[in-house]
Amino acid sequence: MPGITREEVAHLARLARLELKDEELEHFAGQLDDIIGAVAAVSDVADEDVPPTSHPLPLTNVMREDVVRPSLTPQQALSGAPAHEQQRFMVPQILGEES
Repeated sequence: MPGITREEVAHLARLARLELKDEELEHFAGQLDDIIGAVAAVSDVADEDVPPTSHPLPLTNVMREDVVRPSLTPQQALSGAPAHEQQRFMVPQILGEES
């Protein structure tokens, strides 16, 4: 007999506005019982001196400093563009909006 009963699954299904067949109630009762058992097993292993974490290893920010460096001029960036206007790339209209 699973820890979660068919009646409890049927009640949860009603609350969620789900229509379940009898065989689905049995199937989900077993699955929910397995899930609750797995969560309980993790809770048993967790010790009070181990703080909750989102990741098992410490993470640090690996981004580089934001430093201004020489880059392309607007003319160089637009030199390979098929069309440009007012130092901007011109692309085909895709949403049918007025420009």
